[in-house]
Amino acid sequence: MKNFNLKTKYFRAVLLFIVMAMMSFSVMSCSSESPEITESKVQSIDDLEGAVIGVQLGTTGDIFVSDYEEKGSVVERFTKAADAVQALKLGKIDCIVIDKAPADTFVGNNPELSILDEDFAVEEYAICISKENTELRDKINECIVELKKNGTLDNIISNYIGDSTKGKFQYKSPENVDRSNGTLKVATNATFEPYEYMEGGEIVGIDIDIAKAICDMLGMELKIEDIEFDSIISAVQSGKSDIGLSGMTVTEDRLKSIDFTQSYTTATQVVIVKNSIGASTLSFKEKFHNNFIVDDRWKNITNGLLVTLQISFCAVVIGVVFGFLIAIMRSTSDKTGKFKILNAILKLYLTVIRGTPTMVQLLIIYYVIFASTDINKVLVAVIAFGLNSSAYIAEIVRGGIMSVDEGQFEAGRSLGFSYRQTMWYFILPQAFRTVLPSLCNEFIVLIKETSISGYIGIMDLTRGGDYIRSRTYEAFMPLIAVALVYLILVVVLTWLVSKLEKRLKNDRK
Repeated sequence: MKNFNLKTKYFRAVLLFIVMAMMSFSVMSCSSESPEITESKVQSIDDLEGAVIGVQLGTTGDIFVSDYEEKGSVVERFTKAADAVQALKLGKIDCIVIDKAPADTFVGNNPELSILDEDFAVEEYAICISKENTELRDKINECIVELKKNGTLDNIISNYIGDSTKGKFQYKSPENVDRSNGTLKVATNATFEPYEYMEGGEIVGIDIDIAKAICDMLGMELKIEDIEFDSIISAVQSGKSDIGLSGMTVTEDRLKSIDFTQSYTTATQVVIVKNSIGASTLSFKEKFHNNFIVDDRWKNITNGLLVTLQISFCAVVIGVVFGFLIAIMRSTSDKTGKFKILNAILKLYLTVIRGTPTMVQLLIIYYVIFASTDINKVLVAVIAFGLNSSAYIAEIVRGGIMSVDEGQFEAGRSLGFSYRQTMWYFILPQAFRTVLPSLCNEFIVLIKETSISGYIGIMDLTRGGDYIRSRTYEAFMPLIAVALVYLILVVVLTWLVSKLEKRLKNDRK
């Protein structure tokens, strides 16, 4: 009966979340049926002073509008342009400064947005490359010159930009290309349509086709690394990627740390504002279809879930193994006075791991420790989250060991057991029962912490939802779907741990 009540409690929790989500969606839908008609605060470039401006972090738009902060403007920096669009639609910012090509796409999909007639700035796109890799830079420059000369570059751009040419000049690699010259690793950020974006589960766009054409000319295989935009230069500097190709503009600040090829296209920065036209209203069914059914977007969630589970499970194994070993060594040192030097080293390890953010540790391991190796990203995440978790598990288990009465040690030793045997057969089983709830909480935290894996380009559960939002510009459904999956994972894990706790209590009887 108790087991049934427990299951019912968890079922009610999930059901309550779903009901609340549906009620929230209904309220949002009702409020969107009669949108408020308001005139944008920003009507021209001159109005940017004192406005709340949205930009994508690390872009030239971010660099250009930084000067406005000294003039009373507030600059809101987003990791994804689609997030800035959503903020503008909700009235959280006054405008967005962004490149014209993706701006046209955003406005085309959101009728309540428009672009000011006046251009904000003109810029040149180029490919970023390490300062030491001059040979590759020169080869790519030769490719760009040839692609311009034979018209391939114009065709690639026309295939994505222009109502009369869009879709008519799809780039296709020549047959029987000799690709014996290695692999060209390209870092990009697939949220910048039409230059790079996700379609049908693949990264496509102008920059991707340019990369394909360059690889065809150099006789190389192409490998695309999809990471956060502000991490592209770091990836190229560290050698994780050979080049960065993501609608990137040459600036004086960037030239201090990275080199660029010659320009392959000219672009403009524009200002997106919210106009007086109300947003189009879609039914729940239409929004659901657009977010999850079109282009099989639901697969972003399921595929991301599998990666999240893989990382979480392997990281838990590492965390438990290392955590228990550290706890045993530290508690042994505390009780016997041995291993003082090792204990000091372990204390330093715990201080560093618990005193620094998990995301920083993940980036350091990927871009610094494994900078010179082509290591699997999932393995990097497993190591980072495993080591981070081991520090917390170590202190949890050590607390459990120290809470066991000292008489238990004395009883074990008096029966002829060694210290190691006493620890294994008497102390750890009792400590495990004590710390099990705390370990469960640590496992739950670990599962949710994996949501930052996207910073090194891993397609996890959270990033799967981000991909959907970058295509639909709809925040509610993708976020609720991701939150619901995480909730179900936590509920299932909590239920399993409660079953284990109950069994352990029965064993004690």
